[in-house]
Amino acid sequence: MRVKLDRINQPCPCCGAAATAETPFLKDAIPQHSCLLMHDPQEAQDFPRGCMQLTWCGECGFLFNRRFDPETQRFSDLYEETQGFSGQFSAFADRLARRLIERYDLRGKDIVEIGCGKGEFLTHLCRLGANRGIGIDPSYVPGRNPEERDADVRFLTEYFGAEHIRLPADIVLCRHTLEHISNPYEFLFQVRAMVEERPETVVFIEVPDVVRILEEGAFWDIYYEHCSYFSPGSLARLFRHCGFEVLGLERDYGDQYLLLGARLGSKSGPHVLEEPVSELEQKLEYFLREVSQKITHWNTVLSEATAKGRRPVIWGSGSKAVAFLSILEIPESIEVVVDINPYRQGKYMPGTGQRIVAPEFLSEYQPDLIVVMNPIYEDEIRDRLKVVGVSAEIRSVGK
Repeated sequence: MRVKLDRINQPCPCCGAAATAETPFLKDAIPQHSCLLMHDPQEAQDFPRGCMQLTWCGECGFLFNRRFDPETQRFSDLYEETQGFSGQFSAFADRLARRLIERYDLRGKDIVEIGCGKGEFLTHLCRLGANRGIGIDPSYVPGRNPEERDADVRFLTEYFGAEHIRLPADIVLCRHTLEHISNPYEFLFQVRAMVEERPETVVFIEVPDVVRILEEGAFWDIYYEHCSYFSPGSLARLFRHCGFEVLGLERDYGDQYLLLGARLGSKSGPHVLEEPVSELEQKLEYFLREVSQKITHWNTVLSEATAKGRRPVIWGSGSKAVAFLSILEIPESIEVVVDINPYRQGKYMPGTGQRIVAPEFLSEYQPDLIVVMNPIYEDEIRDRLKVVGVSAEIRSVGK
């Protein structure tokens, strides 16, 4: 059964085409931020909300939230996005850093990272390759990472803008930032201005892969902060549209992430990983048909658990959990959310107000059901539960 898409008079923020259409995926009153630290449960419940209207470009395959308002976004030292407290994620970051060093000969080079977060990856990359790094991010927290003392890095606690285009760079990194940008073409054209006089400079982008989201019906991976959703095809087409040659395109981290390397040029044609727009449209239609069943399934799981007197908890308090709890009809069935990040513990979930606790809290709480927000961490979580003496049922979303 085909899903009706309503054409709208709004150009695509990636390719400029007028072939955009609203999808039936419309969510009102969802938290405008997912990773800001809330110090009070009432503050968390009263957090400002926005609207998600998932919109599709039939020309390049780009998906975006046309109701997104960039003025609502407040990135500061209260923004806590790091995943570096996970051994699984840290191992991935280390492998990626070593791969970039080998692939692009990053030894004694100048590296600029746009949206560097707390600077862990840039610092590690500079230490491994004796590189010089500049990180740009308003949410950077000075002095938090002790490894910075042994690395040639400096950080600009501000947004990326025209004043940065003269920074020296042999590679420009942008990891998990482009999906927060409402006009990717305009942003990437500004990045292009950085490398115009150094055409050998590599631009490396890492973003979530929307193909997996669509195939899993993963409504928990669609939230207000992420206004832009890329597939291999739409990401590569954006780069070529902006005058870049795609050097490499791959999936990683359990096929959750897309990694793309590019430099100025026009030699590259479509990459083998790119899907045709028609194929992505079929995946979008599948998602739109299946997503309501996914929501109903998790509402049923949690309501039945509560009715039986069981104690369910969520493991992982980041953006996935915010989206998950905000869309469910019975978020009150969850009393606490677990997170290994000590900077999140003792805070509250934006929009729904659950307290965020350390894994050790579960020793006394003794939950019966643990809903894991990212299955890639399931083995790590099982090991931690053994340490704290909990033998609850574990269910991962997306499995």
